[in-house]
Amino acid sequence: MTDSQATTPVRDYEHDHGNSVAAWTGVALIMLGFLVASIGVGILSLWVSIAGGVVVVIGAAAWKVLSSMGYGAGTH
Repeated sequence: MTDSQATTPVRDYEHDHGNSVAAWTGVALIMLGFLVASIGVGILSLWVSIAGGVVVVIGAAAWKVLSSMGYGAGTH
């Protein structure tokens, strides 16, 4: 290996781990939805539990939409 090869920054796409705007947004919304649903189960409120489930579905949809808009992890 030459010196020019050692100093050239190379992005390793195999170890990207999905760090993207789409992934962060989706996971944050899904976690929030699970939190709300868990609180609803804890206080025995069907409507709060359903609201949490709706937020989970919205988070999954947002992840998919943002990925299709180009905000997801790159595939190389």
